[in-house]
Amino acid sequence: MIYDTLLRKRAADGRPVRVGMFGAGFMAKGITNQIVNSVPGMELSVICNRSIERARQAFELAGVTDVAVVETDAALAEAIAQGRPAITQDPMLLCRSPALECLVDATGAIEYGAQVTMAAIENRKHMVSMNAELDGTVGPLLKKKADAAGIIFTGADGDQPGVQMNLFRFVRSIGLTPLVCGNIKGLQDPYRNPTTQEGFARQWGQDPYMVTSFADGTKISFEQAIVANATGMTVNQRGMIGRDHRGHVDELTGLYDIDMLKEKGGIVDYVVGSKPGPGIYVLATHDDPKQKHYLNLYKLGTGPLYSFYTPYHLCHFEIPISVARVVLCGDAVLQPIDGPRVDIVATAKKDLKAGEEIDALGGYMTYGQCETYGISRREKLLPMGMAQGCRLKRDIPKDAVLTYDDVEIPPGRLIDMLRAEQDKMFPAA
Repeated sequence: MIYDTLLRKRAADGRPVRVGMFGAGFMAKGITNQIVNSVPGMELSVICNRSIERARQAFELAGVTDVAVVETDAALAEAIAQGRPAITQDPMLLCRSPALECLVDATGAIEYGAQVTMAAIENRKHMVSMNAELDGTVGPLLKKKADAAGIIFTGADGDQPGVQMNLFRFVRSIGLTPLVCGNIKGLQDPYRNPTTQEGFARQWGQDPYMVTSFADGTKISFEQAIVANATGMTVNQRGMIGRDHRGHVDELTGLYDIDMLKEKGGIVDYVVGSKPGPGIYVLATHDDPKQKHYLNLYKLGTGPLYSFYTPYHLCHFEIPISVARVVLCGDAVLQPIDGPRVDIVATAKKDLKAGEEIDALGGYMTYGQCETYGISRREKLLPMGMAQGCRLKRDIPKDAVLTYDDVEIPPGRLIDMLRAEQDKMFPAA
């Protein structure tokens, strides 16, 4: 908890951590409100969004009505010097601003996220990313590029991957060996679509496509893939195990084959319906009989697996913590260790026809599944992060995993160039 002390000092010194954010959607609005009203020592200096009015609304919902619309580096610098929040449509202003200490990607848009992240790295700006879709597609490459630039590219606290990583680090720090990092879901149905999820999305003021990406398993696949890449874990089967388990997560200690877990070096997984939801869990083992005795005394049972969990994830509430960790402590929340361990592959949600163009994530045509990076590469499987906009060369049956040979990829996309560079950097084992 050192970051809260450091933020108070920055507030007392009149030197708030200045942040720029990309995006003005549902989550970005929550981040705006959190920083503006609940984080002394931090200042959201500018929001960049393709719709300038949505950026304005994000500040207004937080109670900020006096904002500057900026179109030049000089105008942004003046607004920041005056302590006046700014809005813009030009992402490069944020990347070039010497006054901003950290940027936040709250978009979830893969191509746009790739563009702003690359610009941030080129301009040596720390980036806290809520864009699991981008991270799961080319995160290992972006980490290498950020390291070379001397800045931090990291996932975020609050989202379940970051919460898993926090617990993973804690469990490992007290001497146990984590063997499962798990995500607790309330629903998993790969055939959900924006029509079935429209009512829920409207109730909470969210985008139906984003809501669908959670319901159909795409989002959790991206999230668990980046946890695998950050911990060195893998998946034991395509799509993960994904049990329907209505009991407590403590009961999961008896449901995994510990020899399989040890052989694979740990796995990422999820459960549906477990308590306490919607949290996360880490199952770990210990080899020291003396410590096993203490763990039993402390009510964690006799092993060989011990259950640790966090009963919530608070999303936008914790994003400023991520920024503070990066800027004030040089501590990344969630990063790939090295090359990819797990990929997310595009799978047909229904029978697809030749000539059709694949729609957005959380749409009507595809859902994402986790697969080992080695299998994904060897079988030329199409990464989910590259599927949108691809045109089908042939009919694809429902539930079949798409391959590169099945599609025509649109020309000129940055994400395709980055993925090709990453695949060259990290050959399949």
